[in-house]
Amino acid sequence: MKFKDLRYEPIALEETCNELKRLSQSLADANDAKTFKKVFKEICQIQIHIDTMSNLASVRHTINTADPFYNQENDWWDMNSPLLQKYFSDIANIAVNKPYRDELLDEIYEPYFKIAECKARSFNEKIIPLLQQENRLVSAYDKLKASAQIEFDGKICNLAQIAAYSSNADREIRKKAYDAKIKFYQDNEDKFDELFDKLVHVRHQIALALGQKNFIAVGYDRMQRLDYDDKMVARYREMIATHVTPLAQKIVEDQAKRINVEKVRYYDYDYEFSSGNPMPLASYDEKINAAKQMYHAMSKETAEFIDLMVDNELWDLESKPNKELGGYCTEFAEYKVPFIFSNFNGTSQDIEVLTHEAGHALNSYLSRDISIPDCVFPTLESCEIHSMSMEFFTYPYMDKFFGNDAEKYHYAHFSNVFKFLPYGVLVDHFQHEIYANPEMTPQERKETWRRLEHKYTPYKDYEGNEMLEKGCWWYQQGHIFSSPFYYIDYTLAQVCALQFWDRMYNQDPQAWQDYIKLCKLGGTKTFLKLVEAVNLRSPFDDDCLLKTLNDARSYLDTFDQNTLK
Repeated sequence: MKFKDLRYEPIALEETCNELKRLSQSLADANDAKTFKKVFKEICQIQIHIDTMSNLASVRHTINTADPFYNQENDWWDMNSPLLQKYFSDIANIAVNKPYRDELLDEIYEPYFKIAECKARSFNEKIIPLLQQENRLVSAYDKLKASAQIEFDGKICNLAQIAAYSSNADREIRKKAYDAKIKFYQDNEDKFDELFDKLVHVRHQIALALGQKNFIAVGYDRMQRLDYDDKMVARYREMIATHVTPLAQKIVEDQAKRINVEKVRYYDYDYEFSSGNPMPLASYDEKINAAKQMYHAMSKETAEFIDLMVDNELWDLESKPNKELGGYCTEFAEYKVPFIFSNFNGTSQDIEVLTHEAGHALNSYLSRDISIPDCVFPTLESCEIHSMSMEFFTYPYMDKFFGNDAEKYHYAHFSNVFKFLPYGVLVDHFQHEIYANPEMTPQERKETWRRLEHKYTPYKDYEGNEMLEKGCWWYQQGHIFSSPFYYIDYTLAQVCALQFWDRMYNQDPQAWQDYIKLCKLGGTKTFLKLVEAVNLRSPFDDDCLLKTLNDARSYLDTFDQNTLK
């Protein structure tokens, strides 16, 4: 069934709440594991329906934020999802406290109970009004960014479209385009500051209402950190700053030589080669046909997957007016299909995002028969292993998209891993400081961002742009507004994905099968247990991190800078 034909049904709130209340009571009354499992299956079916309708409404809203019906439905979900959350929190509380919990593990995976504990700690009925307020503020941020209409080059561009000029061969055009983009943020600086200030304070109020001193512990529970804590993350951040930031500095210096500039400025950052960045096939249809060929050549599983996606139009990939920015993958569990959202803008980013989100979607497709909604996708740092590893596994097929420029794509993509890791931990560190100090003023938050940029990304040069110099770059990072503490996940997954790349590069015949196994496991294990199950090592292991980085650096050194012009 094609995406356009998937039926959306508004949730009958009172009826659904009454049914969840009834089942919750039945679960509480269940005196044995057999009865519990029977009731639990009924609850899962209701959750699957709710999640499917919520995701359908969200996707159709993000595709067109001006659509009046789905705009209204988005407002409905902002208001009522916390009310539904109450019942699932009650169910979680019941599940984790059953004396026969061990007897349930033959059918209900261990991560479900760990996630249930997180849900129980991070929800209380008295915070429902605060959650509703938080949802409205996040939606307002998304709509603000989607509203951008920037006049440039004789066109009206949104933020995704103006970003395409960041890789233009003409340096003056790059600068003017980047400045035009940042001017949108400058013109709306007070709005971004106000939205974020309200978000920080409402999240702090949520934390206080839950008995926490600040939002950090709540944020970790929301992100379902099942087998690591903030101390492990802080140590990991320092390892990245010590071992990766200097290498990223060297990569940026090499970039300056390649593009014949004295120093890489903020508007040069995305321009990699003096002969121009690798550009993918021009037309949408050509890109889709190349993706079909690639995934048919890769494996039986990916061939079946890509045919499902193409035949059922389970994606919306092109940038258009009133469409939200970014890219994501979600699923419609009732139909057992994934969906990919993206914003093609004609750059190599189109292919990177497509392969990244395809990794998520393949996980969803291969784990679609897992019957417990909370265990289809794993927790997010594990999810990002699927996506980032897929970016590497597609390397042998990049000539289908870039022709003779495939090697340039490989170098640009691989070297950007080293530039991304310091940035990724910077975003995480920033959020820890913000929520540890909720009374910071907007000015102090900007100063904090700029201070951390100097630590993790000292090669960033913003000379000539007042907004960036004073610490406003983070306005662009949606996760900071909408999903607090969702970012370290990408860096942890990147270290795991680099291990898959190393095994592929060294022709380990088990690498691909372990990747497929990882996708099929879904969320049936916690992050560190998933990593172990597919013969990877924990990124928190110092030896693993250093070996992975050294192997990747050795590969980077195989590229001849003299040929990368």
